[in-house]
Amino acid sequence: MELNLIRKVVIVGGGTSGWMTAAALAKVLKGRYEITLVESDEIGTIGVGEATIPMISLFNRMLDLDENEFVRETQASFKLGIEFVNWGRLGDRYIHGFGVIGQDNWTVDFHHYWLKQYMAGKAHELDRYSINTMACVHNKFMRPRSDMPNSPLSQIAYAFHFDASLYARFLRKYSEARGVVRIEGRIVEVVQRPEDGQVTAIQLQSGQQVDGDLFIDCSGFRALLIEGALKSGYEDWSHWLPCDRALAVPCVSVKELTPYTRATARQAGWQWRIPLQHRIGNGHVYSSKFISDEEAKAVLLSNLDGAPLADPRPIRFQTGRRKQSWNKNVVSIGLAAGFIEPLESTSIHLVQMGIAHLLTFFPATGFADEDRDQYNRVMKQEYEWVRDFIVLHYKATERTDSPFWNHCRTMEVPESLQQRMDLFRSHGRVYREGNELFTKVSWLQVMHGQRIRPQAYHPLTDLLPEDEIQTYLDEVAGVIGACVDVMPLHAQFIAENCAAKPIAAVAPAI
Repeated sequence: MELNLIRKVVIVGGGTSGWMTAAALAKVLKGRYEITLVESDEIGTIGVGEATIPMISLFNRMLDLDENEFVRETQASFKLGIEFVNWGRLGDRYIHGFGVIGQDNWTVDFHHYWLKQYMAGKAHELDRYSINTMACVHNKFMRPRSDMPNSPLSQIAYAFHFDASLYARFLRKYSEARGVVRIEGRIVEVVQRPEDGQVTAIQLQSGQQVDGDLFIDCSGFRALLIEGALKSGYEDWSHWLPCDRALAVPCVSVKELTPYTRATARQAGWQWRIPLQHRIGNGHVYSSKFISDEEAKAVLLSNLDGAPLADPRPIRFQTGRRKQSWNKNVVSIGLAAGFIEPLESTSIHLVQMGIAHLLTFFPATGFADEDRDQYNRVMKQEYEWVRDFIVLHYKATERTDSPFWNHCRTMEVPESLQQRMDLFRSHGRVYREGNELFTKVSWLQVMHGQRIRPQAYHPLTDLLPEDEIQTYLDEVAGVIGACVDVMPLHAQFIAENCAAKPIAAVAPAI
């Protein structure tokens, strides 16, 4: 017996989330479903998600993309982690690197052996034991060496910085080549079935009506279907994440091409720096309660590497998530489903998770409540896991130099986050819950980098003699240093493997 399958999938909105969804469905559904994407050239896309995390490589492999072509077509660079400046205290600097730290060969996690020696003043800072962070320090990059399984060179984990508009264009070409039909037009009405409220069609300004069985809302903050038509509700997290505005501006590249994102804490928020092959992406994320728009603009423009290439583009947002990511026959993905902010480059990852879970619970025409409810449960968990990690960056600070940081330092946080912080303070324990995005290594680097200090280490660490621990730590740091020495510079690796065609980047007259 065959199921009563849906036939028409309509994606509302383009940009990164829309074209990622289209590309994934086109690949997986193998032409057996009619996929239509509706977008309007009149409506700009947010496009702040120019930095990613290593999970994007799974998405690219699922699409069978040629990585060098992808990098060339999107003016991309490689990303080994994120450098955080001024977060714990003014003058502080640390790197949250991807991948592993040290080697787990004994009874407890590597970081407990390091912690014992660090507390005794006998160990280096944490970054010396990670090939990713040390490669960042020296602006080095290479892909992992699968032929060297016992070397740190096999453990390099990486993501990308890319131009979001070029990425959407790249995925549009991919999708259309696999049968996705794009319709240009502005939506003026959402048509719903009277008896149950399911969406049956969208009406365009031109008069054209696009009908479908499953609708995927990728319309960004407008959330035309999931909220505008279905009133799914929104859970506001701004009491934990006070930033509500951003200004984004590209500038001329004038320095060495770094293989990491930089997040610099400012007076009432933070500034991102994302290096691409043809320019640097910059933005200032801030709280309008603590700084004016004009002041925020001045802070951004006075802290660029080179001349700005456009006027700063304002973005307003409210952190939180849709109470129902999937309601009736509408699934929201991307900004329509929620927004946490770009601090750890999770926006594109949450798009990816929305798509992956949709494929797991892909519906038949009956739209079973059980499938929809489980999808909503797992997406709620995905967002809350990311939320807690981002809130950690604001809460874990010793800064007292501005009302914004005083507010963040003293605010109440979700109980789930407070428990993690308390657990680490006690005996340096880091716990990863289920399949949550951020690993123990990620939590460790941010908590230590922002001056949360354990009172003690894991007691089983003392099963190993101190001299053996010290010898092992020194060996790990030495091997990593030697490996980084043989790695090429990031810019050199790109030049030899995936350099994009030059794009003229001329600053406008001011």
